[in-house]
Amino acid sequence: MKVIADLRLILDQHLALCREILALVELESLSLRENDSSQQFEFYQAKKNLLGRLDESVRLIKDRRREWQNLPVEERTHPAEVEPLLRQNQDLIMKIIVLDRENEQNLLRRGLVPPRHLPSPNRQRPHFVADLYRRQCQS
Repeated sequence: MKVIADLRLILDQHLALCREILALVELESLSLRENDSSQQFEFYQAKKNLLGRLDESVRLIKDRRREWQNLPVEERTHPAEVEPLLRQNQDLIMKIIVLDRENEQNLLRRGLVPPRHLPSPNRQRPHFVADLYRRQCQS
């Protein structure tokens, strides 16, 4: 049960981090709606600073997931306290992705993105993000 308790703690921490990211992306969206492009570098730096924490959080989740998968089936089948946390994390991640993509489109329309940072054509494929997320979860 320690693995499940650890997983819960890590998912709680990840949820808090995702809330920070969402707050930042919402501020960026507000700034873009008000045509204030002066803060874009600060938003970029703040996102870059959060990236290291996000990578570490995802690594911890993957490690605990592997440990959880090694548990006996009877211990693994009823993680009732984990399922809602997973769902909350997924919902928040999807909100972040959608809002960040809107912000990116807004930046592109204003010409504030250098050509080398333009999104790949794959981003225009339906379900690309969902497929990417699914592949990431399977590894």
